[in-house]
Amino acid sequence: MADSNHTGTSFFLTGLPGLEAVHTWLSIPLCALYVAALAGNSLILWVVRSEPSLHQPMYYFLSMLAVTDLGLSASTLPTMLSVYMLGVREVALDVCLAQLFFIHTFSIMESSVLLAMAFDRFVAISKPLHYGTILTSPRIARLGLAIVVRSVGLHIPAPIMLKQLPYCRTRLLSHSYCLHPDVMKLACADTHINSAYGLFVVLSTLGVDSVLIVLSYGLILQTVLSIASKAERLKALNTCVSHICAVLLFYTPMIGLSMIHRFGRRASPSSHVLLSYLHFLTPPVINPVVYTIKTKQIRLRMLHLFRSDGTGIRDTQDR
Repeated sequence: MADSNHTGTSFFLTGLPGLEAVHTWLSIPLCALYVAALAGNSLILWVVRSEPSLHQPMYYFLSMLAVTDLGLSASTLPTMLSVYMLGVREVALDVCLAQLFFIHTFSIMESSVLLAMAFDRFVAISKPLHYGTILTSPRIARLGLAIVVRSVGLHIPAPIMLKQLPYCRTRLLSHSYCLHPDVMKLACADTHINSAYGLFVVLSTLGVDSVLIVLSYGLILQTVLSIASKAERLKALNTCVSHICAVLLFYTPMIGLSMIHRFGRRASPSSHVLLSYLHFLTPPVINPVVYTIKTKQIRLRMLHLFRSDGTGIRDTQDR
């Protein structure tokens, strides 16, 4: 049966299937993940902002990545903790639509930032002498604005279209947060237009971005192989390690989730949920760790920040 009156319409979220009895205990590591994500990305932003030596294109893009990771964490946090910590699974339609808008918007933003960072690495390795003149601060600002407009503009229609649909009496979602395909499949109406729109958004953003990232690294590899010195080749490739890790963290769970949806008919429901958690929860936690470990300037300032003398990170420049 369909309910065409949206007044009072709500959905029911799902945690890890079969582990309902330990959801409260699972909320502890989840809270730890969120605290780590919020603290790590906030520290990255603070260090980049406070250090004039880090006011360079690479670190501006890193700041954009930290902002998108913070947004992604904040988008999934409310309902995740509601399900696992409080045991509250019901979510109103409007809240659900707002959440899926922000989750998908920040997800596309992250993909776009990763593409911009791939271009940054290509310019730094292929045209090092013109790096500063190609990636100027105004151009980076315009690129950041374009990323926001692209991500927000493509997803504005999603909640509007879903709002118009009647929903069946059974409104059980597959995850602990609202996603466009998950909500769409509960509609008691023809969703071909919604499905086509969703496919268009995915292909024109995640699909195009991933192809361009691969092409960028193909060009980077071609440039690196043309370098005569082995030490210089390794040094150039080492500057890409952090970004490659971020790309793999973001895209690998998403590809795995897509494969399961397409071909894994017999896969357990837990595999869908776990891969979804890996896709949305892991990058915001791991990205700051990877960039702190692999980036000397950030690592030194982080270490100095946690020293007990409290002299401030600016003193590291004098050493």
